[in-house]
Amino acid sequence: MKSPLTQQKTLSVLIFMCYTFTMKNGLLYILGIVVTVAASSLLGLTTTQLAAVAGFSSIFFGAIFFWQSRLTFAFFGVAFLMATGLTNVQHVVEFAGLDIVLFLIGMMIIVGYLEEKSFFEHLINKLISLVGMDGRRLVILLVVMSAVSAALIDEVTSVLFMAAAVLSIASRHKLNPVPFLIMVVFATNIGSSATVVGNPIGVIIALRSGLTFVDFLRWAAPISLAVLLMTIVLFFIYYAKPIRQLHEALKTHKYEPRIFSEAGSEKKFHRGIMVSGILFACVVVGLVLHVHVEKLMGLEKNTMLLGTALLGGAVALFLSKDQARNIIERKIDWWTLCFFLFLFASVGTLKYQGITGVLAQKIAVTAGNNVPFLMGICVWSSGALTSVMDNVLAVSTFVPIIKDIGAMGIPTFPLWWSILFGSTLLGNLTIIGSTANIVAIGVMEKRKLGTVSFMEWLKVGAAIAIPELLLAHMLLLAQLKYMPK
Repeated sequence: MKSPLTQQKTLSVLIFMCYTFTMKNGLLYILGIVVTVAASSLLGLTTTQLAAVAGFSSIFFGAIFFWQSRLTFAFFGVAFLMATGLTNVQHVVEFAGLDIVLFLIGMMIIVGYLEEKSFFEHLINKLISLVGMDGRRLVILLVVMSAVSAALIDEVTSVLFMAAAVLSIASRHKLNPVPFLIMVVFATNIGSSATVVGNPIGVIIALRSGLTFVDFLRWAAPISLAVLLMTIVLFFIYYAKPIRQLHEALKTHKYEPRIFSEAGSEKKFHRGIMVSGILFACVVVGLVLHVHVEKLMGLEKNTMLLGTALLGGAVALFLSKDQARNIIERKIDWWTLCFFLFLFASVGTLKYQGITGVLAQKIAVTAGNNVPFLMGICVWSSGALTSVMDNVLAVSTFVPIIKDIGAMGIPTFPLWWSILFGSTLLGNLTIIGSTANIVAIGVMEKRKLGTVSFMEWLKVGAAIAIPELLLAHMLLLAQLKYMPK
């Protein structure tokens, strides 16, 4: 047993280490803001615009160096932007992404209800029975399911369902959930680029460019498939140890039949599975067909997308009865949703102040009339923007400049695909590069199963996301001569 003096020394060392770490991160935080503002000044931004960059940077670098306290920095950053007159209440509400937040609330309620009814546990058992007690096959199946479901529904819905599934697997076998969560998130972002409905940016691109669902199947889906196959190989290299641990855990684990202590409880359990399965199927169908329903009923775009989530949430709460309040309080990740609100509001301020427009103009001037070079700029610039902000806002930045380029007589067909893959694949680079990333991490933290630092995610992203985008870029260039002029 340690003496009181030894314990005091140990405590002093720990306090000193924490203080040193905080001071180091604090200095890096300040340095990051200063360097970002200084670099932005080279674009010819006004003093007001540079102040807006500083406000956004306070949130961005706060999330990087103090991830656990990211909401604190989000509150501070938006407060700074409002106090300095760089934005106002009207624009905070406009850019806060309330439609996204309401959609997430509805889907989190649905997922919470499905968890209460052991739907995901039942689904996992079915998956395991399908692939056998083989961890490698299970990983491949989970990755493919994540990509396919994202392509058919959307990335947020897909990652909510798949994150719940992999966290249940990791929890059951007492494994580190981070590698498996990252794998399904990466696959989700890849799959979201395959179709129009896979990601909101697909809808934006389709509406602004005139591209059809068939165009996405022809030009985007094959590239997404090739990237997914390469990514699976990279997963088995980078995460060889976690996959092996899962394989060994499945081999040694004995699945016991569920024991029902009360008469009629088995029937009640299976009825709950059936009802939750029907709800799940109805929500999926509603999300897939929302565009057609909107056209049929003459509704505004995305009305039924949000309506499906809210209606599904209402049904889940009704079926939950006395547990409805518990689902609202415990199953909705309010921490992550609040972070979304303030992150979107801060990025929207950059757009409101004209900063993103200046950046887009610089890109167009640099590229000139060289289409392959312009494709490269669009691919990697949209990806770089996505890695530090929401991909919807990143793509929205590029849409007007691509249309301006088209007005100059330069073919824009390859440029739309460039920003599609840049904003989806390089969304895997950082922890805030995609909505799916933040949602998945929030689900894990909500369950207190672990967390991921910004740098930990960046290491994986650099090893996998960059090769993904390189492959997509090369495949786009290889097909350039076959693309419409």
